[in-house]
Amino acid sequence: MERALTRRTLLAGAAAAGVGTVFAGAGKAVAGGWGGPVRQAAVVAETARLERALIELRRDIHRHPEAPGREQRTAAVVARELRAAGLTVTTGVAGHGVVGVLRGTCPGRTVAYRADMDAVPPTDIIGTDPAPAHLCGHDVHTAVGIGAAQVLARLRQQLSGTAVFLFQPAEETLSGARALIDAGVLERMGIEEIHALHCGPFPVGQFAVTPGYGMPGQDKAEVSLSGPDALDAARRLAVDIGALATVALPQTPADLERIVGDAKTPNGPLARFVAVRATAQEATVKVSYRCWPPERYVEVREDIRRASMPYAGAATRFPTEPFPAMVCPARDANLLARHLRHTVGRDTVTELRAAFPPFSGEDFALYLDRIPGTYTFLGVRAPGAAITTSYPHYPDFSPDERAIGVGVRAMAGWIAERTHGTQGLPGGFREAGAPRRARS
Repeated sequence: MERALTRRTLLAGAAAAGVGTVFAGAGKAVAGGWGGPVRQAAVVAETARLERALIELRRDIHRHPEAPGREQRTAAVVARELRAAGLTVTTGVAGHGVVGVLRGTCPGRTVAYRADMDAVPPTDIIGTDPAPAHLCGHDVHTAVGIGAAQVLARLRQQLSGTAVFLFQPAEETLSGARALIDAGVLERMGIEEIHALHCGPFPVGQFAVTPGYGMPGQDKAEVSLSGPDALDAARRLAVDIGALATVALPQTPADLERIVGDAKTPNGPLARFVAVRATAQEATVKVSYRCWPPERYVEVREDIRRASMPYAGAATRFPTEPFPAMVCPARDANLLARHLRHTVGRDTVTELRAAFPPFSGEDFALYLDRIPGTYTFLGVRAPGAAITTSYPHYPDFSPDERAIGVGVRAMAGWIAERTHGTQGLPGGFREAGAPRRARS
């Protein structure tokens, strides 16, 4: 897909396009030569000092879940913590979005970290729940983002370049990333790449990188039927369209365990799949489906049309274009894996070889369509815990809070390496100002 160009010249104090928000310019840091990179030992030490407070912060956010687009209290907490750490903070970006800017003391690159803030709405919680709840780990993501900002702020004298922290609203409705992009955040901040973590059903202390994979997008269809037997025909058509699925929706913890294993298997069941929900509502069949690889949407749309043709009076429509899949550039993911093995531990990284999980989307895809970056699963499964306690959207989701410190140590070190440039990096990166590589 066509990627928007990054601006190296920043428009400090310029109004964001269309929304009238004024961003603090990220800019380059103090002129001069390259400084030494932030040392991982310093990151570990600062994280240890902050870890207990970050756990308490996460618990506070957890007790006050806010639905997508209504993250007013959470945004205020984020802004308070970032300002206290010394970042330049802009609030009210694309709704309740918060942008924190941390400039290092030496020139370097401009790198962003994204954390989503919203809770899961009741309709998206597996089972029943009367109110929004933090059952996807966004409270953990927010605590990790704040922690990484605080750690790097304490190490500012060793930090090169600029770290931009994006606290995003409305991820659950797949609308927050688009709103931030439309507000001009990427261009006006001069962001060259972006990174994120997401809670996942992996052992606490472990990361799952996604080189060349990620998460599927989503497409929807509606088939309207007419005639005297339209109600019965709709039920039969729903079964026919459901039969297009190549993977079944998980029903038990054993199903979830199998999905996690399949996601690690090269050329396994999730390397190429279609997951379908088709329900008859009166004389209309509502269809929601996800597939991999992303190019299969054209094929699946034709399959839905073909399944509907034998039914008299069938009218098939696709209300919108498919929401894009999130595809993580392979080279960036592999570099992150090498960094984590070098700084956190050789046994801390596993690699996913398929899109995962196959039953939810992620609007981080919209950032990766424009600039390079990584999206990595942060293991939050406590030893001996049921998989549903670490699998997002399940009502007993209860992440191991030790993952917060793990995430902060990893992401603070990674962001510092990326803003620094080529020095001290396993494998090396392009220098600031060099041409951007093609997306893998």
